[in-house]
Amino acid sequence: MQAVEVKDLLEAKMPGTQVEVEGEGCNFQLNVISDELAGMSPVKRQQQVYSHLNAWIADGSIHAVTMKFFSRAAWAERS
Repeated sequence: MQAVEVKDLLEAKMPGTQVEVEGEGCNFQLNVISDELAGMSPVKRQQQVYSHLNAWIADGSIHAVTMKFFSRAAWAERS
């Protein structure tokens, strides 16, 4: 699976969310930019993302995912 496929999938499934993806093959690092997700608990945020990736994790297309979450303001300050 390619990083752009992960990005496109997550952004399609989570409207209003920007996803920056690094990595290749089956290991990815995600920067998830969303005011909605930023307001959730860490566990709830991860559950939201994993719910869209579970099929690819189950079939081995994705092996490892690390995530960092940012509000839009926090992401803008970082860039």
